[in-house]
Amino acid sequence: MSSNAQSSTSMSPNGMQQSDPQHQLHWISACYFFFFAILGVLVPYLGVFFENRGFDAQQIGFLLAILMATRIIAPNIWAMVADKTGMRGQLVKMGAACSAVTFMSFFYHGGFVYLAISLSIYTFFWNAILAQLEVITLETLGENTGGYGKIRSFGSLGYLVFVVSVGFAISQFGTEILPFVGLALFLGLLGCSLSLPSTRVKVDKSQVPTPLKLDAGIIWFLLSAMLLQMSAGPFYGFFVLYLKQVGYSESSAGIYVALGVLAEIVMFMFAPRLLGRYGVSALLVLSIGFTAVRWLLMAFCASNMVWLGVSQLLHAFTFGLVHAASIQFVHQRFDVRHRSKGQALYASLSFGVGGALGTWLCGFIWGDGSQAWLSWLAAAVCALLSMLAVLLIPKTREVAKQ
Repeated sequence: MSSNAQSSTSMSPNGMQQSDPQHQLHWISACYFFFFAILGVLVPYLGVFFENRGFDAQQIGFLLAILMATRIIAPNIWAMVADKTGMRGQLVKMGAACSAVTFMSFFYHGGFVYLAISLSIYTFFWNAILAQLEVITLETLGENTGGYGKIRSFGSLGYLVFVVSVGFAISQFGTEILPFVGLALFLGLLGCSLSLPSTRVKVDKSQVPTPLKLDAGIIWFLLSAMLLQMSAGPFYGFFVLYLKQVGYSESSAGIYVALGVLAEIVMFMFAPRLLGRYGVSALLVLSIGFTAVRWLLMAFCASNMVWLGVSQLLHAFTFGLVHAASIQFVHQRFDVRHRSKGQALYASLSFGVGGALGTWLCGFIWGDGSQAWLSWLAAAVCALLSMLAVLLIPKTREVAKQ
């Protein structure tokens, strides 16, 4: 690193050239905002969007599974490119541009096969973004990885703002407003990503490349993450449809989703302190246990507004604390040469394999909707199995994050 304290250019410990890291973190925060705002539009309302275009529960489950399934392959392909070339910022920009262009296919009222192909193409590029953004964020933060929660909370804020506003917009204008809102957000993501530096991470090619090694702890962690995301299948794919069935409107459902995201934002603020005091494993067990309780409340108490609210507040643990702990686990267990692969592996096995299986199977369990509560009961079982997998992770000394 340059000894000149006033220099506008610095070098991170991982060989990443930086231009004013604090300024870069502002743009990274904006990228998180738009990326998760897109999720706030698509995840809760895409099922309703497909239903209004005439698809049944099994077809909806399959289409939403594609949204998750492309995370199995795509992030790992992009991670290999990123770790080999150091082009992490460039991949975020390219992913944002290509996904914005391919998302325009949603404006055409095609059939089941058309939408399946459309989803596959645009999500392949979209999945180039998040794993690289996570790595860029942690490497920009350097030793201050405890600041991750504050940066990531901008993503939760984007999700919250748009899950509420789009819920009301659908009530007023119908589900066909989704492609317009989605495209605007993709363009916003692209605009923010253009401000990320194009400097490459310096890859030391003099050393013999070491293969990626997965020890028992990593394997149990990845299995737990996959099972946990399987348990979230009914929530990610059918939550709004379920609430409509119970008697809520789209706008009311949007408010409940926003309540969960608000709880998630608060948890992100406290996560660094909790991780430093209690460690990753203990917090994963606690959070996944609360997740099982949450799905049971959804199965049997969703018609009660208070218990539905409690179940949504538990999203602070289901996603907020689990994700913060998981990102730290991956960052600690993989060295700099494999961090993109590590984040991609976590994303592909959890949100990819787990999310796709959970959503797809939920479509079959759901049927005509009369036995929808069974999908939430199955989700609770998956969450308990996920907690068991965490308990089987061998004990190691964890590094506290300040």
